[in-house]
Amino acid sequence: MSNIVLYGMDISPPVRACLLTLRALGLAFEYREVNLLAGEHMIIDFQQRNPQHTVPLLDDGGALIWDSHAIVCYLVDKYGKSDELYPKDLLKRAHVNQRLYFDASILYMALRSISVPYFIHGVSLVPKEKVDNVREAYGHLEKFLSDSPYVTGDALTVADLCCAATATSLAAVLDHDPINYPKITAWLERISKLPSYMEDSLRGLNKYIGLLKGSLTIL
Repeated sequence: MSNIVLYGMDISPPVRACLLTLRALGLAFEYREVNLLAGEHMIIDFQQRNPQHTVPLLDDGGALIWDSHAIVCYLVDKYGKSDELYPKDLLKRAHVNQRLYFDASILYMALRSISVPYFIHGVSLVPKEKVDNVREAYGHLEKFLSDSPYVTGDALTVADLCCAATATSLAAVLDHDPINYPKITAWLERISKLPSYMEDSLRGLNKYIGLLKGSLTIL
């Protein structure tokens, strides 16, 4: 039995980023589903582990970490056989961190501002300014990929795993088609070839898009 337990929900982009990282590192872990839509994250036992009552939550032998970006960096630092996924070189790490912060503050927030009102309050109308935020995020991402196969250069990093989990989910709002976003399209195709992508990402992604895409009205 592994000491690593990941609490999550399959449809969550941040959870999928952590699953992809665990697989990329070849780590054994236990996955425990927490159904946010049913309020399972609000039970006392879970809130004692994570006072923000969010997923993903990592329990590594009693060490509790939440936020996907903190989790993936911790996992590579502790368990990575090399530092390729999260370089120790300060400049390379700064570039990876920048893309992680971009995912947290720009890419994911563009998604969250649409998905949370829908899932929590049933708001299905998506105003133009929110769609424009998605287009702007796509534009930045396309530029990041303009000269390299991955978001910080020639090698896959945790920044790719986090950004890809969010970008694929944003297709529920606005498709990243190959005509307007050829670099994003090619990059996501590369990510989709990762081991266990079908098991750890595509299944949850399809559920997520199925819940949102046909229900949202884009203004």
